[in-house]
Amino acid sequence: MSERATREETVDVVWSGSWVAERLGVALEGDGELQELLGLALRRNPKRAHLLVSNVLGKHVPQRPSVVHGAGFELGERVRALLGDREARRAVVLGYAETATGLGHAVADGLRDAPYLHSTRRPVAGVEQAGGFEEAHSHATSHLLLPEDRDLLAGGGTGADASVLVLVDDEFSTGNTVLNTIRALHALHPRERYVIVALVDMRSAGDRDRLAVFAAEIGARVDLVTRSTGTVALPDGVLERGQALVAEREAEQAIRAEGSAGAVEDTDSAPVTRVDLDWPAGVPDGGRHGFTPAHRAALEAALPVMADRIAAELGDAAGPAPRRVLVLGFEELMYAPLRLGTALEAALGADAEVRYSTTTRSPVLAVDDPGYAIRTRLVFPAHDDPADGPGDRYAYNVAGAGFDAVVAVVDSTADTPELHAPDGLLARLAEHTGHVLLTVLPSYVPATAAPTGVPGTPTPAPERQEPAVLPEPLRGPDFSSYAPEDVGWLLQDLSDTELEAPTEEREEAIQSGGAHYAESLPVEYQPSAEYQALFTAALEASAARIARAVGTVTETVLAERGPRPVLVSLARAGTPVGVLMRRWAQHRHGLDLPHYAISIVRGRGIDATALRWLAAHHDPADVVFVDGWTGKGAITRELAAAITEFEASGGPAGFDPEISVLADPGGCVRTYGTREDFLIPSACLNSTVSGLISRTVLRADLVGPDDFHGGKFYRELADSDVSGLFLDTIAARFDEVAGQVEAAAKELLAADRAPTWEGWAAVERISEEYGIHDVNLVKPGVGETTRVLLRRVPWKILAKRGAGADLEHIRLLAEQRGVPVEEVDDLPYSCVGLIHPRFTRGATGADGKAVRGA
Repeated sequence: MSERATREETVDVVWSGSWVAERLGVALEGDGELQELLGLALRRNPKRAHLLVSNVLGKHVPQRPSVVHGAGFELGERVRALLGDREARRAVVLGYAETATGLGHAVADGLRDAPYLHSTRRPVAGVEQAGGFEEAHSHATSHLLLPEDRDLLAGGGTGADASVLVLVDDEFSTGNTVLNTIRALHALHPRERYVIVALVDMRSAGDRDRLAVFAAEIGARVDLVTRSTGTVALPDGVLERGQALVAEREAEQAIRAEGSAGAVEDTDSAPVTRVDLDWPAGVPDGGRHGFTPAHRAALEAALPVMADRIAAELGDAAGPAPRRVLVLGFEELMYAPLRLGTALEAALGADAEVRYSTTTRSPVLAVDDPGYAIRTRLVFPAHDDPADGPGDRYAYNVAGAGFDAVVAVVDSTADTPELHAPDGLLARLAEHTGHVLLTVLPSYVPATAAPTGVPGTPTPAPERQEPAVLPEPLRGPDFSSYAPEDVGWLLQDLSDTELEAPTEEREEAIQSGGAHYAESLPVEYQPSAEYQALFTAALEASAARIARAVGTVTETVLAERGPRPVLVSLARAGTPVGVLMRRWAQHRHGLDLPHYAISIVRGRGIDATALRWLAAHHDPADVVFVDGWTGKGAITRELAAAITEFEASGGPAGFDPEISVLADPGGCVRTYGTREDFLIPSACLNSTVSGLISRTVLRADLVGPDDFHGGKFYRELADSDVSGLFLDTIAARFDEVAGQVEAAAKELLAADRAPTWEGWAAVERISEEYGIHDVNLVKPGVGETTRVLLRRVPWKILAKRGAGADLEHIRLLAEQRGVPVEEVDDLPYSCVGLIHPRFTRGATGADGKAVRGA
């Protein structure tokens, strides 16, 4: 996102702080952008007269949602650049209530992988307080910290092991609030680094020095990331003169209001329409109890549909379609309305002008003057049964702003009789717009909260909540070129780690026992133009056959494991197949199946942390493991043994170790699309057909006991990426093969599909016949033979006599690497790849080609 993509609109030529500056002598001094970002207003507050009013925060001044979100997102990207990708993945973001709850959430979006929590002034029954602090100059001073899992603030340990804490506020004025927070949390969970983020840094020179002293005092590094920097010049006596000016103006307004009390216009109030958005289950309405990257991905996927619901209701309103629409959030509930606003901007396009702001607890003087930041205010009673008792609440710059429609967004705790009362928020809004839409989000309550039994209690949390100590799935486009809804990678990003080693060095280390194959990566094979053309031709020739297999295996899974299986592909070869199965279910049945990719390593087992994550989010019985094809069945056996071991060690039970595959030439599984051994084009390439993701990595110094296995995202190969082409070409044949799939699935469901393991028997025979004496060096089938030629040191290729076009790419690769191809009979596969059985570096010539013979 470019820096100017978030630049706010400047509506008024007059600076919206000039009224206060002229009367009180208050001045903003700083960089050239400062007056574009900030206006000034006066508030009824005995501690501070002036209020800095942000034009990009979306609290008091309605602004385009994309501008508001973009301002925080850019700050998050800057924090990520400051920390580096690896440290940024371990960061935790904390925002301040109420003003910065949305800003902090947008910063977490910019960081991409960070969980988010904001402080709150709303106690939640049954939720234990994990901390708190005071905000000295605020109208409401006490902040509570109510994370669902207290380990979120612990950050994984103490000292060097603790995550970076990123603290976000709208303005950094004195630093008192932030320092109070750090001091309180540092005493409980010391860290070596904190990052403070704000839209504007308005500290005095003395406050700046105090921060440096504080950092040295606690022995931590404290960085500051802001968009703009300056100071507020306050003349002597400004507090008293400001209070007097507020009192004078409010007295004048009261007299005018009394004089016009009997002259109420006889107008009809705008209709109020309730819109059910079908908020995604399990996604919190905000960060009060924590918001994870997994929640973020689920919300992103749901936003377009929810925005379309709102757009449809706006279009159904009587009269002309609204041109100016305000999405109005509610106090701390800032982020969800903001993202609904960004989605509504996209849905309505140029046909409408969308703005966003929220209601607030803070009393501010309104003055209808272009040089004043708060032109109008609506006053209404609190409608969420606040802990500090009843009182007035406010919506600024809404009245008189010419909004044709207002979309009011509240949580279910605030959907009370007071909201709908004659003097409530909805009625006040209806006086100033043509149509009011109300949408109510379910208030998220942690699973640990004690039930209150009171009518109107917020919607309970879902049964399954993930422990905060578990990592989160990675999604495109930040990790992989797949769309975020296509797959969630249960991997950690090792893209910045040097893991590649020459093929010959890896092979020697693997066969000598000095290293496991999963501890390093081969250098990614870069296909020649000739080979790339072969892939394209093979894809076109086999697309219909693959589409039939995809449909057949998916229909079989739905029939036997339905109605809503959770697809878990074995990374990386299984991932394209899992994406295609998900697309088939969506295209043919309208099902939106969850899909994740998980690492399994021969000889080391499956990723136990990933299994725990799956069990925390889904019923293990619904999980269906997916792979591309079977060779001799080693991974099939590996998975069964790994699940048994996982359960024996105390892991959640209920996972079915059966693998569903596109092709099962080895007769190793009972759920498959076909048992033919033909060219699946995704076997021709490596990362460039698998979302640009590497093979998975498991190395003790990189993967801890609570980490996901690792993987790399080869962004630099984007120009060669055919992942989308592979998926789209096959999906385009779905309708064409639907009838064949129906017949094939029906036949398979009635057939005896018990594994025959004939492939394993053939591998054992070949291993002895060729003097290899190690079945792991015999790789049967087109897919596995392709991998031998791309990633290992091949010795020779056995080709089934008359196999034909399916082996064209095998012959091309073998020729390029100087590997002999031997035609044989009585082979249950189209081909078998043999890895050099006694490999040393001397087994290859100076040109890197394999030595013929043994």
